[in-house]
Amino acid sequence: MFIVDKDASYISKKIRAVSYILVADDDVDDQELIQDAFLDNEIVLDKLRFVDDGEELIHFLENAKILPSIILLDLNMPRKSGREALAEIKQNPTLKHIPVIMFTTSDSEVDIKECHMIGCNAYLTKPNNYIDLVSLMKDLISFWLLQAKILYD
Repeated sequence: MFIVDKDASYISKKIRAVSYILVADDDVDDQELIQDAFLDNEIVLDKLRFVDDGEELIHFLENAKILPSIILLDLNMPRKSGREALAEIKQNPTLKHIPVIMFTTSDSEVDIKECHMIGCNAYLTKPNNYIDLVSLMKDLISFWLLQAKILYD
């Protein structure tokens, strides 16, 4: 279980309120690892959606009947980069309330600063091993889904 201090019914209620987590990442292997890490933290598959690049992300959001609760966004993707997609999301009045967490291999201070200046809500560097990825997803779930006050669509 990913949280020991919280009542199980409280956690279940909070997780049920989440529409879904949208992950934009062009690397299929990373998508599978992220999915597995969420599953290891008891986030079921119906709470996850994946797109392959920034272009697909924007198209998905523009056509979504229900918006995601959170977006995990890779920085370096083909067709439209994470940075470009982030700018479009944060400039769109319908989408700008969605927390966008940059989730990338880059730990460049320039990338971190630029993404924050554009409006990302957090910037996380992808861990080098699966155990650390599971732990990071646990922390992400604990903060963004259980503690932070976010708008649910």
